[in-house]
Amino acid sequence: MDPLSDVLSLLKPRSYMSAGVDIAGAWGIQFPSLGRGIKTGAVVKGECWLSVDGVADPVHLKTGDCFLLPHGCAFFMGSSLDAAPIAAAEFFAKNKGFGHIRTVNGGGECVVASSRFILDGTQADLLLALLPPIVHIHEHGESAALRHSVERMMEEMRRNEPGSTLVLQNLAHMMLVQALRQHLDSAQDGTGWFFALSDRQLGAAIGAIHNDPAYPWTVELLANYAGMSRSAFAAKFKDRVGKSPMAYLTQWRMLLAGERLGTSREPVSVIALDLGYESESAFSTAFKREMGVSPRQYGQLRITSAA
Repeated sequence: MDPLSDVLSLLKPRSYMSAGVDIAGAWGIQFPSLGRGIKTGAVVKGECWLSVDGVADPVHLKTGDCFLLPHGCAFFMGSSLDAAPIAAAEFFAKNKGFGHIRTVNGGGECVVASSRFILDGTQADLLLALLPPIVHIHEHGESAALRHSVERMMEEMRRNEPGSTLVLQNLAHMMLVQALRQHLDSAQDGTGWFFALSDRQLGAAIGAIHNDPAYPWTVELLANYAGMSRSAFAAKFKDRVGKSPMAYLTQWRMLLAGERLGTSREPVSVIALDLGYESESAFSTAFKREMGVSPRQYGQLRITSAA
């Protein structure tokens, strides 16, 4: 898989609700914190305001705009910032509607489609820590794929045919990936592997690591994938990713190891060998340095917390 797909597979985003609101008049909804969750949404028609707890500046969303809330913070959406808010649970209980769409006050002025994800993976911070509290994706010509997913989602909500829940889950995942792609394409700067993917040279090297994390990579070999000299590659990688190529390789190996330790009872020696370590002791030393505990302690903690 490619690096973004790899990380999303570790996050294990599980869509547990998709809904649409077709509303008119003055309105405001206060949504609670999602904890380990992500919210995605799009304004299909009209406009509204979005304000996230802990973020000073609210966002004015217009037709075609999408948003991503990666940190699970509580937030407010409404026709204006001074609209009287109603708790989301009360709002949706009061406005039951047909199928997945709530029509309020006759609708027709503002239509919003959204999905909520719970993250089952143990390594969520790897991606989410690199993203701002609000990712605002403006409508423009290059967002056709994202716009298509939103429109298809609204159509599925309106029709509410058998199997719609499964279709909406798949569309929600498509919307999440396309929103991340769009943010990546529009990001001008930023430090971390996510932003480095937009760089053709660094993206090739990161992709090589993800394709074969057990390979005995060296800076020189990765520089060849990037089509750069060793020194120029090492400097650029450290500047854009925030750590050296070898430190990134170690981090990715340990994240993969952590996933296996937390979800299986494989021997540490097998995991170590699969990730390119010739001895269990060398792997254990690297794991403890990166994760703060030994492999066995980590596995016990994860299995206990999941029980």
